[in-house]
Formats: sequence, structure tokens, C-alpha cells
Amino acid sequence: MTAGALAKDKDKDKDKDKSLPPGLEKKLDNGGDLPPGWQKKLRKGDILDRDIYRRGKVIKSRDRDGLISIQVDDTVVRLVEDTREIISILSR
Repeated sequence: MTAGALAKDKDKDKDKDKSLPPGLEKKLDNGGDLPPGWQKKLRKGDILDRDIYRRGKVIKSRDRDGLISIQVDDTVVRLVEDTREIISILSR
């Protein structure tokens, strides 16, 4: 076995556990919108931050594949409900 085969992709793992910055959390708690720069960070395959998920409005309920669509500000995101993995970003 080589050491490279056991190494983890630190950047990939770090991004999945990343939470919102404290100032942005406060803004969302007070009813504000996500800044455009943060919206652009949403990508297919990423795990949607729990705070953004909670703030989103479900526009299509869970289907038989476990997928839902939520609207966060002007963006519609289709994701796996249980894991919050982003399947597609439908509009911005």
C-alpha cells in the first residue's frame, strides 16, 4: 500500500463541513438575503449548508427518490433531502 492511497482530500472534506460565517448567520437570522457571492458558491455535488437548508422554502416535496426542491432567495436548488447533497441548481 502507498501512503498516497490513504490520503484524504483535505480541501474537499473541509468544504463539506464549512458553515456560514457568523456575520452571515446573523444576517439570515434577521431575515436578510444571502449575498450574491455566497450564492455563487453553490455547486452541484456540494452539501448544502444546514443554515441555508433551514432558511429555504420547500417548493417540491420529497419524491420517491428522496429528492426535494427548495427555494433560497432567487435560487431553486434540487437536492437529496437526507444528505443535503446538491443535485442541480435550477435558477439564479
